[in-house]
Amino acid sequence: MNFYKSTTAAVAVCAAGAVSAADLEVTHWWTSGGEAAAVSEFAKAFNATGNNWVDGAIAGSGGTARPIIVSRIIGGDPMHATQLNHGRQAEELIEAGLMLDLTDVAEAEGWKDIVNPTSLLDSCTVDGKIYCAPVNIHSWQWIWLSHQAFADAGADVPSNWDEFVASAPALEAAGKIPLAMGQQAWQSSGAFGVMTVAIAGQDAWLAVNADKNAEVAAGAEYAKVFEAAATARAMAANSNVQDWNQATNLVITGKAGAQIMGDWAQGEFQVANQVAGEDYTCLPGLGVNEVISTGGDAFYFPKQDDPAIEAAQKELASLLLSPEVQVNFNLKKGSLPVRGDVDLATANDCMKKGLAILASGNILPDGNQTLSPDTAGQIEDLMVEFWNDPSYSAADAQAKYAEIIAEAD
Repeated sequence: MNFYKSTTAAVAVCAAGAVSAADLEVTHWWTSGGEAAAVSEFAKAFNATGNNWVDGAIAGSGGTARPIIVSRIIGGDPMHATQLNHGRQAEELIEAGLMLDLTDVAEAEGWKDIVNPTSLLDSCTVDGKIYCAPVNIHSWQWIWLSHQAFADAGADVPSNWDEFVASAPALEAAGKIPLAMGQQAWQSSGAFGVMTVAIAGQDAWLAVNADKNAEVAAGAEYAKVFEAAATARAMAANSNVQDWNQATNLVITGKAGAQIMGDWAQGEFQVANQVAGEDYTCLPGLGVNEVISTGGDAFYFPKQDDPAIEAAQKELASLLLSPEVQVNFNLKKGSLPVRGDVDLATANDCMKKGLAILASGNILPDGNQTLSPDTAGQIEDLMVEFWNDPSYSAADAQAKYAEIIAEAD
């Protein structure tokens, strides 16, 4: 029997509305080469059901797309499905009654038994009801290193952050940018988070991001992180690109030594036919503190008045967590599947590193799961100022950061 045309439990739940195919507009911000290849797997699978995926890609990454998505939903012009990061980004929309309850689908298909770690489904749950379908685990905790850049500089490929910092003069002497960094706020804020986990450690990160402990944010461990961020700022001074994938391309082409970026960068290396361990090296936790953060992407479904549309929404939600779609999507996206029961024998070396860390249980929540959108936005604004102003001292930036954490909700 054809996998995609089988009758899923979710369709059975809403059988009354599933008699006719539907067009679903799906918004997302996956527009780079690797991302487009991955999302096409979702579209292909959904179209195979007889429904139609109407692609609503929004260029410019999540920072650009999320305000547009939210504005449309609260303005009465909702799409039928939308990507968001699982966490607190949809909290107010759910509380306003604007998002479809997927609890019937989740219970019929046993999501609680298959989603790993359980925190991903917890992030979709409000007042005991499930409002999103998590599709992947994306970890920020990586640095990507170009073998070509280090060979051109006559330097060994570093195995940790300190070795990378020590190699920066050789890279610069060879005309390389030591650290590739795009100019968008979320990139510098994300890189700061990676440095925090690697340098201050998991306990300090949790104290600040989960417990909102401003004393730790103002303390000695975080001072080391801000000093490291100032060093990173100097190493990225000549990285004059905007988008994250443009910065990744600097690493792929050997123009830059490294990039701190989440595992979605793997998709770009794949599209460029680069091989992990041969053309590039990936270091979880900057090679200092091997940990995976369990952020990622989920799909939410704004409420509609049409029963046929709602039936198709639930069919898509079911499909997103199906084994074959999970494998096909995540192998191209560079992310880890949310199901722990799928075969990823063809995963590359970097993906296997991530799977091993996930299996070991050395995981942290993502900042989107612990910080409100308002707090995250304030931190991003601070990082824009800090990364773009060499005169902004590490101490002053840390003091402002501690103030934000003290007021965080």
